[in-house]
Parts: sequence; C-alpha cells; structure tokens
Amino acid sequence: MITPKILLLFLLTVFTGVCPREIHSKAGEMVALYCPRNRGYNHADTKLVWTSHTTQRTYVTNNMSSDELTQMGVVLHGRSLVILSVSINHQGNYSCAMGNASSQFWFRLTVNTAQSREHEEETKYSKTCYTAESCELFCPDENIPAVNTPNITSNGITWHKKGESWPIRSYFSRVEAKDSGVYTCTRSYLYHGQIYNMTFTVVLNVKTKEAVKTAEIISPHQDEVFPVDLGSAKVINCTAVVFSNFDGVFWLSGKTSVSQNTKSPVFYNLTREKHGDEIKITASLVFKKVSQEDLSKNYTCKLESVSQSSSFVTITLVQKTRPSYTALALSIVGIVVLIVVTVVIYVKLKIDITLFLRDTLGCHRSTSDGKSYDAFLMCYKSDTDAGLNAHDRKQLESVLEERFGYSLCLYDYDVLPREATVEAVLDRIEQCRTVVLVPTSPDPGLGSGVLSAIHAALVERQTHLIFIKTETTEASTSGSLAEALQLLSEAGDCVTWRGMRSIPSSSSFWKQLR
Repeated sequence: MITPKILLLFLLTVFTGVCPREIHSKAGEMVALYCPRNRGYNHADTKLVWTSHTTQRTYVTNNMSSDELTQMGVVLHGRSLVILSVSINHQGNYSCAMGNASSQFWFRLTVNTAQSREHEEETKYSKTCYTAESCELFCPDENIPAVNTPNITSNGITWHKKGESWPIRSYFSRVEAKDSGVYTCTRSYLYHGQIYNMTFTVVLNVKTKEAVKTAEIISPHQDEVFPVDLGSAKVINCTAVVFSNFDGVFWLSGKTSVSQNTKSPVFYNLTREKHGDEIKITASLVFKKVSQEDLSKNYTCKLESVSQSSSFVTITLVQKTRPSYTALALSIVGIVVLIVVTVVIYVKLKIDITLFLRDTLGCHRSTSDGKSYDAFLMCYKSDTDAGLNAHDRKQLESVLEERFGYSLCLYDYDVLPREATVEAVLDRIEQCRTVVLVPTSPDPGLGSGVLSAIHAALVERQTHLIFIKTETTEASTSGSLAEALQLLSEAGDCVTWRGMRSIPSSSSFWKQLR
C-alpha cells in the first residue's frame, strides 16, 4: 500500500532530482538542519538561502536581523538552521542553496505529537552490551545545534528508563540482563534564559557472550616426564578437545612423524568420541619394548586445527630407578629407636606424668560413688624397728590430709573400742575408697583373723588396697600373721617405706603412695 508520505517523497524526487533527507522531531522540541557544502562555489562571496516549502513559503538568509529570526522562532548560524520549538506548522520540506545556485539540498521534516509512537520508532537507536562487562549508553548527536552557535549553550544530558520516573546514570560498570530495556536521553539547551529539549530513544540489549571455544591438548602436559622400564611395553595417551571434524592429532619423534603401522616397534593409533559439538581425540603412542634409543628421543604430540594455529606438547622418557632400601631401613631403625626411647621415658616418668595430669585436670578423686573417705588407715605389726613410729605416722596422716588434701578414716580414732573389731573395720572399709595398711613397731592389736577378714572383704568388694611395707618386712614376719600379711601384700599395691629417705613429700615414696 502506497502511503501519502511515500507518494510525496516520490514526487519530490521526480521533480527535483534529489532524494530529501528524512528528519523526525517531536512537537515542542528543538531541531537543527545542516546544509552541506557544495563544491564549485566561492562560499565567502555568496549567501546561504533557506527555503521553507510548508504551508507558507518562507525564505531565511544570512543577512536577516536577529529580531526577524527570533520572531520566526529560528536561529541561523553558519550553515545550520535551528528551529527552537517545532510545531505541526513546521512540518514539510526544506531546501538550502548558495545564492541563486541551481543545486539545492532538500530535507523532509516530520513533526510528531507527544502521543504518537511514530516518532519513537523513527528516532530509536540500539545498543548491545554483554553481561558482566562494562557498558555505556551514548546519546545520539544528530540534528543538534553546533557547539559554537551564538546564545545557545548545552545544559547537559539526562537519562531515564522507560517505566521509571527517576533519572539514571548512563554507565554500567557491570551490566546485567535486567538492565535491558528502552532508555530516553534528553539533551537540554539554554537560549535567552529558556530551556529547549531534544529527546532520543536508545534500546539496550544485554546479551550473554558465548565463550570462545578453542581446540586444545588437555593431556599430557608440556615437558612431562614418563618413567619406563627398559624392555617393557608402554602406552602414552595424548588427548585433545576439538570442535571440527577436520582437526587432527598425531605424534612426532623429533621432526619425523610416528607411523600408524602396528608392526612398527613404535606407533600410534587414534580414537574419536563426539559429545555434542565437542570432539575428543586420543592419539595413543605405543612402545612394544622400550629401548635405550627411545630414552634419547623427544616425542611431540601435535594438534592441527583449521580455525587456529597448531599446538604442541613434548614429552620425554626416563628409566625407572631401582628402589633404595637404605632409606627405608634407616626410617625403620629411627622409628624403632623413637618407640624405645618413648617407652623408656614413659616407664621412668610414668608416676610423674600421672600425678601431673591428675593435679592439672583435677580428677584424682570421685565424689559420686557414695564413699565418705578417700582412705582408711590401719596399722599392722612390724617385727623390726623399720616400721613407722608414732611421729612418722602422724607425719603420714598430716601430709596426706594437709599437703595433698585427702580425707582419711583412722582406725585409732574412728573405730570405737566398744565396737566389735571385725564388724567395725568392715563397716569403715565400706565407707572408704582405699585401704592403707601401715607397718608399725608397737603391736596395734590386729590379729590374723581381722587381717584375713579384711582380705576377704577387699576381694569381695573389690576395694583398692595399698600395702606399705618396710625393706625387711618379708624377712622378719612368720606364722599365721605372716601368712595374712603375705596375702594382703599380694592383693594390693605395695609401697616401700625407707625410713628417713621417705619423709620428704617430694620423695618417691609419696609419689608411689599417691
């Protein structure tokens, strides 16, 4: 269908011999027409004449006064004709010529109303950016006043996105898909205290840039070394990823191509696997028997691609070294020595380590077992003077209670004389976590029957027993009492009292006793 606009352009072209330049503007906005230079004329001696072929034919020349031009709503500067605020009456054809020259340049100005979508479509510009990259929108500079036009100064550019009311910046440091859309830039100009605008529409398309696919060798790596055994077979795979059926992979020995003949001592074969648009090619270099000569050569895997330059990966073969057992033997000896030293240290310092951990962690006694005392101290008869005298026993009790904080049940104080001895002793044992038997020179009056009952109770109730003995205890005891003491010493942990050497609280006696 031929529209009136198309028909008018056709007639204008037929009768004038030129095709007019199409210019679109929105009603109320500024527009500038620029007349190109015509060769062959002395432009300094001739006058530029603008003709408006609209509803009323109008001529605009360089010799018009500024008042006349202002009254017409135009500004003439150099070869530019600036219409400050176009209206529907300005719509039509314009021509410019130098004086009476027959050669003219034509324009076709179309003025659209604010509600018209035609102006937006005709003045729409596009911009394409890619995600995760920087992007800047540029406002078009077509049909705008020249920079040096008198009394017209630029008042800046503002940007808006369609559907949003607030201004935005035209630069995106990292553009995203959501930034796609229609943007409007407004150029503002100040003329005699009044603002005139020109608007342009820019469509931003944000796309995802496809990664450039390049063919490459993914294994082996450059200068990789492969240990081999002389006289043994060896296969080395060279794998490449390509994207064309015309790409190829092969092996070189030095500068000579390796044969694909399987009868050769060294050859290679190819396999291809296709996954979508990706092709994986594997060239397997096969040594039937690795020779000394093979170790002196460099082997190169070459990838030839139709879309890029060739790539290479060079590898070498080295003979495997025999394992050395010296380092292994030294390692084993070192480990054994370390274990022995650790065990010796632990045995020597076992008590000190245990006491340190016990004091540090505070776990040397249990308060949730229902017991009332940490230890029940009883004395037994020692036939020599090596037993603890009254002063030593007091010292023993004092150090345990005051120095180390143990709660003690003492036979001499907590077992009343009127109580039946065996029953009373067993009752106290039931209330204590540990039973400590202390040797003494005076006879405490414990017979073998009481000691045997204590032994039976300890075995039945699994109560811990500490049996303090002197250095001559075993040699100086005899009879039924000796047998009862022998059973008790075997049932518990024995700690030896060594007289004056055992008195200091830092002696081995106290460490073993604790």
